[in-house]
Amino acid sequence: MASEARLPSPLRSLERPYNYVSRALIAASYPLRGIYYFLRHPALYPLFLGRLLPLSIISTLVYMILFTFAFLPQFAFLAIFHGRAAWLNAVVLVLGEGLVIIQGLFEGFFVDECRVDVFDATLINEDLESLVAPHRLLFPDAPNSVKKLGKPTSIAVYQPWSLIQIVELIICLPLNFIPYVGTPAFIIITGARLGTFAHYRWFELRGLSKKERKLAIRNRSWDYTWFGTIAMILGLIPILSFFFLVTSTAGSALWAAKLERQMRVPSEPPGDVQGHDPDEPPPPYVDNPV
Repeated sequence: MASEARLPSPLRSLERPYNYVSRALIAASYPLRGIYYFLRHPALYPLFLGRLLPLSIISTLVYMILFTFAFLPQFAFLAIFHGRAAWLNAVVLVLGEGLVIIQGLFEGFFVDECRVDVFDATLINEDLESLVAPHRLLFPDAPNSVKKLGKPTSIAVYQPWSLIQIVELIICLPLNFIPYVGTPAFIIITGARLGTFAHYRWFELRGLSKKERKLAIRNRSWDYTWFGTIAMILGLIPILSFFFLVTSTAGSALWAAKLERQMRVPSEPPGDVQGHDPDEPPPPYVDNPV
């Protein structure tokens, strides 16, 4: 078998945990890759500066108000139970409260259009214009991928606004009161939910039904959890939270582009590992779930 060819016999018992760790690290890297990618593509800058910079200023005011009036009372309460760790839990708690307010006020209504444009422009940069073209007008003679983007010809959503997600954030906020494990649990649980939306736009472009989307998400639930966890951590950083929303979107598009290319390549015969990509995660990560 191919799996036996990859690892020596004494190490085969470690193959499954190795695969899980490998998949987690690869998925978690994409929000970080998105930062590097965005910074290297100045054509994407206007999408952030024109639409999200004003909201970043408003979100900064929200965090300033919360840290001025809410941080010290919560820190004092947490210090009773957490001791020295109280400051970290209090910071994450306030950041989470700010995230709830910002998501409720801004993200679903003002940010999503920008994220769709970043996602589509990144796919075009990755030579997947054919995937985007059936769903929006494109100007092929434009000088860069952003200027190629015309009006969508079908419903264009990066992440659907979800009241359930906001309610879950509110319900999970008290986890920060649990010493030591509460804050990591809050970040991972909310990140897992966030990660399930990472490829919502890609599924739309591919024309997947609701049932097919659920199957695709279930097949990569482990991977989406770690993508979402890192994206969640970045989203909790005040002032830069909207910037990281954009860069995480670019990262999700890079990930989708790689999976799309893998799906388009003819499958190799079973047991043929000569062309194995060391960055390629194990099934079901690379399988077409449709």
